[in-house]
Amino acid sequence: MLYRTRGTCASLIDLDVDQDHIIRSVAFHGGCNGNLQGISKLVVGRKAEEVIETLEGTRCGFKSTSCPDQLSKALRKAIGA
Repeated sequence: MLYRTRGTCASLIDLDVDQDHIIRSVAFHGGCNGNLQGISKLVVGRKAEEVIETLEGTRCGFKSTSCPDQLSKALRKAIGA
């Protein structure tokens, strides 16, 4: 699934979540490459709901959102939550 982000340096998140809501892959396009690769590695293999609970509401500086927060929104969309 492709998710177009809002309010972050990364412009797009490409993710795959299986029918049991296990995250199979995450790739950010744009943004802080090393940090986003790290986040991707940390969430693969985890339940989408757990990652949403952990990352939702994370802010970047004075912005009202962040790449991790946008990932939580993408995951919500992917699992229909």
